[in-house]
Amino acid sequence: MGAGVQLLLLALLGTAIGMGPAGWLTGLAFAFATWAVLARALHRSRLRSFGPANRVTLGRATLVGGVTALVADSFESAPPVTLLVGLTAVALILDGVDGKVARRTGTSTALGARFDMEVDAFLILVLSVYVSMQLGPWVLLIGGMRYAFVAAARYAPWLNTPLPPSFARKTVAAIQGICLLAAGAELLPRPANLTIVLLALGSLVWSFGRDVRWLWRASRMRVEPAAEAEVKVLELAAR
Repeated sequence: MGAGVQLLLLALLGTAIGMGPAGWLTGLAFAFATWAVLARALHRSRLRSFGPANRVTLGRATLVGGVTALVADSFESAPPVTLLVGLTAVALILDGVDGKVARRTGTSTALGARFDMEVDAFLILVLSVYVSMQLGPWVLLIGGMRYAFVAAARYAPWLNTPLPPSFARKTVAAIQGICLLAAGAELLPRPANLTIVLLALGSLVWSFGRDVRWLWRASRMRVEPAAEAEVKVLELAAR
């Protein structure tokens, strides 16, 4: 059903603005990838019900698919900025809805939290691509930082340690979408947009740096007691 709604949205966008091949292909690829990954995750989690909160997130993912298609189409033509801003704004607003629905209905799951996080991350990546065409490729650091962190965790497993809840981390994550949307709307002069995006990047670097530092300290706290225990075992064996 979600894939069907995504195709319907792409058809509406294509009819409204005459979307080119790049937009269509990117939108279809997003729809297929979302369906395939989510279907596999649902099968592995063995959830009996998709849940109301996940439906809200799926609706948000559909909007993100539309934004992705519009950004891809912008490489060939100039889709209406108001349409892109409108879809993005609704997707950002709904970001605060699915979590509340999950808590009120008692349907919070690990799958739902991961689904929500991945949709957020991909939207930020797409917006950073769009804004980078105006301000420069350095803006891609905003969208790529989370994916770089995930890649680094493959070689440094201590980065996979669960982080404690943080209001500051959530605030910084929300700021990224708002700042990129403001810059992409081009309502302000270029220097103002540049300042907004630089502040967003600075806050993101601070947030990731703080979390990496906490993870490093946590890993050292686990290693040191283990090393001390190993030394004691060797001393006992020597006796």
